[in-house]
Order: sequence, then C-alpha cells, then structure tokens
Amino acid sequence: MTDNRERTRRLVGYIPRLEADPETYRSLGFRCGLEVHQQLKTARKLFCRCPARRYQDGDDYDAQLVRHMRPTLSELGEYDGTALMEFKTKKNITYRIKGETACTYDIDDTPPFPLNREALGIAMEIALLLDTSLVGELHITRKQYLDGSIPTGFQRTAIVGIEGSIPLGTKRVGIRQLSIEEDSCREVSDSGHERIYTTDRLGMPLVETVTEPELLTPDEAAEAANYLRYLSRSTGKVNAGIGAAREDVNVSVEGGTRVEIKGVQHIRWIPELTHNEAFRQKALLLLRDELKQRAMSAASWGLQSVVLAQDEIPVELGLSADAQAVAVRLPHFAGLLSFFTGPGRCFGDELSDRVKVIACIDKPNMATNEDPDSPLTEESWESIAKRVGTSDRDGLLLLWGPSEDIPTALETIDERCRLASEGVPNETRKALADGTTVFERVLPGPDRMYPDTDSAPIPIDEAAIDAARAALPPHSVAEQIERLVAWGVPSDAHAFILRRALFSLVSRLQEEASLPPQRAGTLVGHDLRHASRAGRLDPERVLSVIQQARARGLTDDILRPLLPAALAAPTAELGGLLEQIGYRATSRDALAAEMDRILSDLDGQRLSAANARNAVLGALRPMALGNVPLQDLAAEVEARLASAPLPPAEEALG
Repeated sequence: MTDNRERTRRLVGYIPRLEADPETYRSLGFRCGLEVHQQLKTARKLFCRCPARRYQDGDDYDAQLVRHMRPTLSELGEYDGTALMEFKTKKNITYRIKGETACTYDIDDTPPFPLNREALGIAMEIALLLDTSLVGELHITRKQYLDGSIPTGFQRTAIVGIEGSIPLGTKRVGIRQLSIEEDSCREVSDSGHERIYTTDRLGMPLVETVTEPELLTPDEAAEAANYLRYLSRSTGKVNAGIGAAREDVNVSVEGGTRVEIKGVQHIRWIPELTHNEAFRQKALLLLRDELKQRAMSAASWGLQSVVLAQDEIPVELGLSADAQAVAVRLPHFAGLLSFFTGPGRCFGDELSDRVKVIACIDKPNMATNEDPDSPLTEESWESIAKRVGTSDRDGLLLLWGPSEDIPTALETIDERCRLASEGVPNETRKALADGTTVFERVLPGPDRMYPDTDSAPIPIDEAAIDAARAALPPHSVAEQIERLVAWGVPSDAHAFILRRALFSLVSRLQEEASLPPQRAGTLVGHDLRHASRAGRLDPERVLSVIQQARARGLTDDILRPLLPAALAAPTAELGGLLEQIGYRATSRDALAAEMDRILSDLDGQRLSAANARNAVLGALRPMALGNVPLQDLAAEVEARLASAPLPPAEEALG
C-alpha cells in the first residue's frame, strides 16, 4: 500500500500547503465560502428565560432524558437525506439536564417564549456592519437536525439581513445572509449507538453569517473569517472564548461539489483544512475516472460478501465471540482502496469512516488487503480471498463488528463505492486538528427547512433599525485597520487589538493619556497582550493605571511589568502595585553615581564592548525602570564607554 499510495499521491499532484501558491488553486478551480457562527452576549437564551453562558460539568446534572430521533416530511412531502441517514444510526440520545440552565422549552415540552429582543438588536447591528439589507419582517423557520444536538429535532432560525459585503484586500466578498438562531447542545461523548449531550449551551442566541463562495485561496478564506470575527467583536456584544465562535467552511473544486467542513474551532486551521479538502476532491475525481476506464456502472454494480464462520475468522484479529466478521469483494476496485486522498489517508478510510458514523461500529472496523499495516497475515488474506472468490480486478476487505450492525455497514460500503463512480459526494465532514477531515453526515438539503407554526412574524420597523444604527461602533473594521497602519502600529499587533475590540482603547490612550499613536498601539498590541495572561483584561483599569503612572512622572518602560500586576490585582492602588514590582524612586544623579561605580568595578576586566554595555545596563536597569527612559540610559552608557573604553578583551587563541 505504501508504494501505491505514493504513486497515486503523485498522480493527484498533492503538494504541502506551504509549497502552494495562488496558481495552484486556480488550476484546481478552488472556491470557498464560510458560515460563521457567533454567540451573542445576552443575559438570557433566545426563546426562553434561562441564563445564557453558564456551563455545567458533563458529570454534573439533575436529570437525564433519552430520545430517539425520527425524520418528518417536508412541506413538499419529501424526506431530507441527512435526516434519513441519522435515522439509520439508531442512536440513543441522552440529555444531561441541569435545572438552573434548562427549562421545559429546551426539551420541547412547552412552546417558545417570545424571541429575545436584546439578541435581535445585536444581530441587527452586525447585519448593518455587514452592509446587508435588513428584512422588513422576521419569519422564524425550523431547520431539521436529527443528530440529537437539539432535543426538538429542529433549530429555530430567522434571516435578519441579506445581500451584503465585506472588504478583503482589493476586492469585496459578498455576504449572502445573516441569520439569528439558537445554539445546540454540547456533546459529551459519542460511541457506538450512544450519544450524550448537556443542555447548558442549548438555546443561547447566535448569529450565522454566510458568505458567497468567492474566496479563491485557503489564506483568503482565513482572512475573511478573521475579518468577520473582528467585525462582530467590534460591537463589544458577542461572547469570546472556546466554543463562542465556530466556522463551517464550504469547499469545492472544478468538477467537484460543495463539501462542508463542520465545526472548525480555530481560524488558523482553515488554510490547511481547505487545502487538503481541495486535493481530496481532485483525488476522488481521478478515482472516478479510473473506475470509468474499468467500465464500472453504479446502476449495475454490487458488492459480494460472505459471513465467516467462527473458525474462519483470523485469530490475529482477537475478536470477541459475539462479533461477526464478513469478507467483502468489491468488483473493479483492485488497487483503489489504497488510493491517496490526503495526508495519511486513502479511499479505504472513506469506507471505514462512514461505517463508524452510520453503522455505529467504532474503529477499527475493517482491514483491506492493500494495507501494509493490516493486522492480518498474507496467509489469512489468501484464505479470505478464496472464501469470497475475488479476482485480480477486485478489491478485498474484511469487515467486523456486532452482528446487528453488519447489514447497515454493508449497505453503507455499497453506497459509498457506487458514489465513487460519480465523483465527489455531497457531505459534511468533521475538522481534525491535523488538517484532515472525516465523514460526519450527508450534506443537508432544502427539504429540512419549514415554517415554525409556534412563532408569529416580527415586524422590523424604522425605529428598531435607527436604534441599531445608533449603537454601531464609530469606525468600521476596515477603517480601524487603515488607522493602525497610518499610526505606524506594527502589523503583528493588529490581530490582538481587533480580536479583543481594543481599538477604542488605543484611541483613548492617545486622547486621555497623551501617548503617541504608535506607542499606544504597540502598548496595547504587544505589552497588553502579554499582560492579559495575568488577569481579566479591563480597558478601564488599563487606562486608569496608565494615566496614574504618567501623572506621577513615571516613564513608559515601567508599564510592561506594571500592567500584569494591575490586571492580576484589579482593586490595588498604584503605590501597592509599584511596591509589588520592586520599583524605587531614583534620581538621575544617583543613577549617574551608580554608573560610575559599576564602570570602576569593570575597569581592568577584559570585556568586549558588547559585554561591557550589557553588564552596565543589566546592573542599572532596576534603578532606572520608571525613572529614566531605558533608551536614554542605553545611549548614555554607550557614550560613557566610548569616551573611556575598558581594556580590550583578549583575542581567542588559534
């Protein structure tokens, strides 16, 4: 398999992301769109009065509720493909409920409360920042989810704005829509037919921003995601931290189809994930072409399988007595189970991943005769091949698991192999930290959307729009970036300032603490980023401490150790903070006298000019910090050493 995977890797033309350039993605026909979900900072949930942003431990709950999800017909009398797939899994969905964070609405025992108007106001602000057109009337619909993440089996959602755009480099990227919706449950575990959730996050208000598929490189996709994050954060009315913002990334290539990478937790993952997905789709298209050359027809194709008797199951598998093993022959698939689809992955993984999700057979659940790391010996594979009657043209795999799940597993493998002859299947894939993805579910279609009969339309009048517009931040994200550049703030400081919505603090430090623009931006983007690890970042606390320090005549160098102490002790007085960091008032005369003493002690020592400078500065720094600008001190030390140099250091021998 190693040789075949490397051969097919070269056939696909896969290169690492850092070696790719825009032409790489142009040749692939790469296109990407984003669905960015952002929790809103409200006191209550969206359709009930339970508190928002209050989490429970997965093992701390007051009650449990078990449900089994079943699909329902759409308005057109059709079933959604995702719903049917989830129904096949036969999952037992368990909800762990904490009384203080959930109510009867969450478990669908009562109708929804009126929509949270605070959340709607924030959503309207974000929609205006996206330059969308606000709807005249809000219509709440139901979006079907049968994975159990919502006990009702559907999510309530409503479109707030449509047809906007954001600036990105030299172009603008279209915003298809912004919706307000309720968040889902938090998953605790998922194994076999058992899936467990907590309901504390359920119902928290969030907005979903959907871009047009106009992002043409992986880096451009990450740039757009960052811009949308900065935009929502600029309101100061959204939650931050793990889980508060999540991205779904849609990717396609020429000849492929839309594949959704679900639940991307970190924007920094997007470039690697989208790069690998683009090449995965190219690989599947090449695999399709190979199957066409082998005259495979999806309509007439079918796998053959043989259930092995207990004495036929290879002992090296170590299966339990109640497990069933099935030999599977895949006509036309010889050499294709090891076909490269991504770093460390091949087509055999496409089958195994689906078996895990749909048939609920945890991995390892199969092995192929093309895998050099297979647990089976060559003799075992020869015996299995003979048992199922394979030829040189057939792929061969061994499937195992609980006997009641094997029929679903075989059906799943059969379906995925048929889809291989068509190219890239529409599906949702789960993002992994290593930049690869695994199958999660069939891509949902429009049949899962239908009106919510429990909720009346909500008019959006001019007064509400005016109120939202009046609450907007004074500067757009694009304007903030322009000003930071004009002020000479280093580019590596921009992300922290924009991510934490600290542009106003940079402006106030200039206006209220008389800091030069570049220094204000650097202090926030560099020094405060370091200081924020010590405690909660409170802009008012930061501004107050800096104002007090400057009013006392302290130099700005002292702010680097002072700010972490101030954030760690938010009520401490300036005097106590200075004592804590070891500050002592020192005059310039005392500092000059100490410099004379240090230089006298160094006289006679054979030090290089650089070592002498560092020795003097290191000894004087504690005295100078806050009393004399360290830059001025360095210049004075260098001048003294130049006027009265120490003896030269001895040259190294040899």
